[in-house]
Amino acid sequence: MDLTPTQIATLQSLYEHGFQIVGFPMYASHIGIRRGNCAALLTPLGSGGFELFGTPGYMIGEHIAVRIKDGAREFFVWKQQRVDATPERNAELAAFADEVSRELLPRA
Repeated sequence: MDLTPTQIATLQSLYEHGFQIVGFPMYASHIGIRRGNCAALLTPLGSGGFELFGTPGYMIGEHIAVRIKDGAREFFVWKQQRVDATPERNAELAAFADEVSRELLPRA
């Protein structure tokens, strides 16, 4: 994957803020970032930046899970595995998503 100097600088900034740059084999055309139990996929843009591919998710093992609602309860699910979407997990994911969004804003 060819990246622009702006994209490389963005990834460096994410790394300096504690994010790991990771690969997810199922999403080879995207760049994965992870911190703690949360992860997101980034799509390189022709303009030199990135945008989020989908929404950030909670990790189950080495996979990004999605949040679902089953009756009155919420879960993070990957295939047949699921964990409760507790207030603590939801807060961790919200903080992760906010920081990723801030890091992806264009720099002056």
